[in-house]
Amino acid sequence: MKPNPQSPRFAPRASAGVPRHRAKGVLLSLILFAILTASCQPAAAPTLDQGVALTAAFETAVAQINLPSETPAPVASETAIPTPTVPRTPPALPPAFQTSILKPEDQPRAYVTDTCQYLQDKWNPNNAAPGTVVMPIMFHAIDKDAETSQYLKISAKDFKRLMNDLHDLGFQAINMQQMADFMYRNARIPQKSVLLIVDDRAYASKYNDHFRVYYEKWGWPVVNAYIGLDERPDLWAENAALSAEGWVDYQAHGYIHNIPISDSSTDEFIMGEMNGAIQSLQKYMNKTPIAYIWPGGGFSRRAVELGTQLGYKLGFTVNPRGPVMYNWVPQADAYNPSNPIAIPETAAGNPLMTLPRYTDISARGELDNVRAISDQAAQYAEQNKAVELEYYDIVCAPTYGAIPPAE
Repeated sequence: MKPNPQSPRFAPRASAGVPRHRAKGVLLSLILFAILTASCQPAAAPTLDQGVALTAAFETAVAQINLPSETPAPVASETAIPTPTVPRTPPALPPAFQTSILKPEDQPRAYVTDTCQYLQDKWNPNNAAPGTVVMPIMFHAIDKDAETSQYLKISAKDFKRLMNDLHDLGFQAINMQQMADFMYRNARIPQKSVLLIVDDRAYASKYNDHFRVYYEKWGWPVVNAYIGLDERPDLWAENAALSAEGWVDYQAHGYIHNIPISDSSTDEFIMGEMNGAIQSLQKYMNKTPIAYIWPGGGFSRRAVELGTQLGYKLGFTVNPRGPVMYNWVPQADAYNPSNPIAIPETAAGNPLMTLPRYTDISARGELDNVRAISDQAAQYAEQNKAVELEYYDIVCAPTYGAIPPAE
């Protein structure tokens, strides 16, 4: 009886993990071994059918070949080591914009102490563009009959020339609320703005004869620094009517007005002048002033402190230092020969309450200078934009958020 290849005797023995190339070698070795063994047996010995022996050897070798190959053990993947975050070093900010157009003693002063807030206001695309400038101009009397202008009295002819030149050179007039919004948070205004401030009380005819035409043609408002003394009801009534129209913007110019505030002024006197003006404007015009135009140009550090406590946002001197920009107000540290009567402003400690003004008769000759300062400031800002934005992104953005997008 021939052996049954399916019997347990011939079942392939488990040989896990034998590689295929080794199995082929086993096959050849077994076949050769079987042949040699069969041929070398003595003739007298009991013989085994050589065909059976070869068949068994062959099947055993094949079974070894068909065993599953050894599966390589998976190689453990290396754990990625995170790259350490290298802190970004903020760049040094550029110095404040300077210009040789100003007199050496009239240097710009900053008033925003929070650098991040300043940069956000400056580069917010919805705010005023860098280089936006305001030219405050002081008016008193406008003489329609005079041939020439003189101090505190401009001829009607020169007044018209000034107004037309302002318009032709791209200036636009703003009111006091626009001025405050710009100076405090860089709110958008025309890039070359003018603030027309007429000092003292006058009948409505002064505005109707000289300023109304520019309101009707160009939409230009005018600011009146009004004396708050509670007298002359007819005068109050005329000006209250103009205030109601909206284009004459009434602000405070003291109460009695004829005694300038100084370092020797008492708190009682200062409060009487500054608060008295508020009460009169509230009574007759139903408005609360936000600007104090210092009578006679006199002010003091104490008056500035009390004025801000009363709610005044801005104050104006009679010092013609130059134009102003957001966080940029020309001021002087001391009296100087170029303007010996101008009170130094820096000791008052608040540039917003000691803003400069050009006189009406000198303003026309300063128009090109103001425009040049605006252009220079815009160019300087553009040169430093990348550095300032990088600083903001590193230092400020984590707390203040990104610069707002354009609306």
